[in-house]
Amino acid sequence: MGVRLGVLALQGDVSEHIRGFEAALSDIGEGLGCVVPVRRPADLEGLLGLAIPGGESTTISRLIQKNGLYQPLVNFKGGIFATCAGMVLMATRVDDPRVKPLGLLDMTVQRNAFGRQKESFEADIAVRGLDHPYHAYFIRAPVATRNEKGVEVLARIDAGIVAVRKVPHMALAFHPELGNDLRLHRMFLEGIGIQNSR
Repeated sequence: MGVRLGVLALQGDVSEHIRGFEAALSDIGEGLGCVVPVRRPADLEGLLGLAIPGGESTTISRLIQKNGLYQPLVNFKGGIFATCAGMVLMATRVDDPRVKPLGLLDMTVQRNAFGRQKESFEADIAVRGLDHPYHAYFIRAPVATRNEKGVEVLARIDAGIVAVRKVPHMALAFHPELGNDLRLHRMFLEGIGIQNSR
């Protein structure tokens, strides 16, 4: 059956994340695996990795609890690839009491650090481990203001930390699923043990 990856499909950029991971899997080896939507605890069974997409972090947090997914996500043994709102949910501390963070990465995150939708922007950023800048899409993006206990900073901009990793997890303030650059997807896949088979 090959590798099984999941995308938390409660709200946000679900289809874009599915396409992104399908492309990354195809890029490193034909027929390597599949990507499935995750809406309930049973959907996590057998997954090697999971994407928590961007969207509205307060809404996703509420739906995680409503669907009985909070503890299963905390206990998930695979890697988590978290983007934008997903980065907020991965933190230990968040600046909004409506969000119940998963506490999987020891960091403090500020939601909507750049303001409203009209303050969204694109930027070429240096990312540790990549040989040339990554074109990042920031949409009502968060930033991490503090990281501890083995959480490696992969990228920062003037406003704060925008990419972190603690294998097998990776969290990004921006939206890699909106572009065609698969380098961060491949970095995550390598971190969960999926190597290029070509």
